[in-house]
Amino acid sequence: DFSIAPLSVLVDPIRASRIFGLSEGGNFSEKVTYIYRKQLEEADLIVINKTDLLEPEPLAALNEKLTTEFPNAEVLQVSARNNEGLEEWFARITDAEQIARAVMEVDYELYAEGEALLGWLNATVQLRAADPFEAQPVLQQFATDIQSQLNEASAEIAHLKMTLSPDASLDGQVAIINLVRNDFVPELSADLDAPIDSAQLIINLRAEADPELLHAAVQTALANAPKNLTATLDHLEHFRPGKPEPTHRVTDLA
Repeated sequence: DFSIAPLSVLVDPIRASRIFGLSEGGNFSEKVTYIYRKQLEEADLIVINKTDLLEPEPLAALNEKLTTEFPNAEVLQVSARNNEGLEEWFARITDAEQIARAVMEVDYELYAEGEALLGWLNATVQLRAADPFEAQPVLQQFATDIQSQLNEASAEIAHLKMTLSPDASLDGQVAIINLVRNDFVPELSADLDAPIDSAQLIINLRAEADPELLHAAVQTALANAPKNLTATLDHLEHFRPGKPEPTHRVTDLA
């Protein structure tokens, strides 16, 4: 009754170029890079997003590198910002089916060591203000503050995402800001049409660092909130992922 669509793995072109030695810049350690490569190895479709960030020559070099390194995957190029290549990608998702192939080999000891180097943090914060405030500058301040602290500690950011949901209805609108590497500017991908006086802020942070460092960075950023804004922490968890322990593992499809 069902067919499985191809699995897409999205790639940040700057991060990928550094991982595969095509450009210089901040990077993950070898064991975390192992996890990164395994995520790509699992893909049916490797989708290079943000192609607008690279010139044609380095983009072509990255495309060739991914095609060579992962011959079982189809490599696509898109720019969500410029609405380029999306129709082709969506067509591949809806029209094609996942093809059975040999099960990927995983060194679970090495994978676990890589996971143990990553810190994860999830938090929910209630924001209130006496006077209405704009979402964009508040999100940018929080993100830049966290980024600055992690840069000082040489903690490589894998992903920082913050979502602001107004308490008052704005037709389902949310404000969202993202950061996918240390040496980039936090990007606002969605904003609110009007100022608000209260909202819920959800923070998701993943970095190659001690979880306690992530905890401290977020706490400091919240403490540095604009004076007219009260940030109340409702929930926070910070941890390292546990070692994967597969109960069942297919090793031979013959």
